[in-house]
Amino acid sequence: MLPLYGVKVIELGTLIAGPSCGRLLAEFGAEVIKIEAPEGGDQLRQWRKMIGNTSLWWYVQARNKKSVTVNLRMPEGQDIVRKLAAQADIVVENFRPGALEKWNLGWEQLSVPNPKLIMVRLSGYGQSGPYRDHPGFGSIAEAMGGMRYVTGYVDRPPVRLGISIGDSIAALYGAFGALTALHHRNANDGKGQVVDVALYEAVFGMMESLVPEFDVLGFIRERAGNALPGIVPSNTYPTRDNKFVIIGANNDAIFKRMMVAIGRNDLATDPTLATNAGRVLRTAELDSAIEGWTRTRGLDEALEALEQAEVPACRIYDAADIVNDAHYRARGMIQQHQLPDGKPVKLPGIVPKLSATPGQTRWLGPGLGEHTAEVLAALGYDTAVQADLRARGVI
Repeated sequence: MLPLYGVKVIELGTLIAGPSCGRLLAEFGAEVIKIEAPEGGDQLRQWRKMIGNTSLWWYVQARNKKSVTVNLRMPEGQDIVRKLAAQADIVVENFRPGALEKWNLGWEQLSVPNPKLIMVRLSGYGQSGPYRDHPGFGSIAEAMGGMRYVTGYVDRPPVRLGISIGDSIAALYGAFGALTALHHRNANDGKGQVVDVALYEAVFGMMESLVPEFDVLGFIRERAGNALPGIVPSNTYPTRDNKFVIIGANNDAIFKRMMVAIGRNDLATDPTLATNAGRVLRTAELDSAIEGWTRTRGLDEALEALEQAEVPACRIYDAADIVNDAHYRARGMIQQHQLPDGKPVKLPGIVPKLSATPGQTRWLGPGLGEHTAEVLAALGYDTAVQADLRARGVI
């Protein structure tokens, strides 16, 4: 039995942050009923690389979920969602603040008949404050949260990570908040509550000592390329075969082993480099010494030498490296499944790994409305009523 078996989640919203939160809960056994618009459904179904008429991303993002089509703008559709929420433990939504209230599906409307309900609300700026009503996506959150400013090279414009990191971080906080509120409900007063996740705050929560460094020292952290600011040596270095190796030798003992491995005993025994504080003052010199060594070796040769010296190092993996890596496979992080047409497809495994009740991919992202009849029948909507609702565009 999966650890969240018996937890019922209603997922409202589209694209990334809210659905990613729902995915995490579904992977560990929650029954996640995803509400989609009858015409087209979640736009993520059509994003990025497609196989047939469906995005490959969709099969990952919506795995283990049930798809139910409901028109939230119609009173009969709103009534369906209220009935579902009355039986639910958690509602996850990522509309702009006020949208659900306009459709009579806000916190007050859903929690009064179900005081145990937990509502996870993900939005760009949160449910309060002067920016509450501004539209906000993950990219905006990454900018406002401080991440974009420190990402890239100091002499070039800020850059984004190659993934939707702002949305994904918010989803993690949303799932954590949902389970924290669920534990409180079950262990204490039996009441639900709102989990308010602002995307910009989720990003900001990752920004380490950015604020105290500014407040106490007046220091504004700048972009530092591939280096880890203030922690030396830790950088990306070119190899002879025009590839790159990431090396983290910033621990005091590891630094000494690294310098010995590259033939720089003078640096290994230099007392001024024995701690990070001294190494930071000579960052450029140390990076130059390491690069001088890596440029004379191919990537595999460099990695072998660093492994023998027990220095953390790694090639920069692309998708092919990941899929073919023995460690990924041994840890079950590359899973083999089948698309609806029978075509084999590899999906990422599930994180984290629980020793007794690990998460599972029970099925891939469903077809649009695949579970509508099943879920509505459980609510008491018979075949004739469902046919009428379908004919009128409610479902």
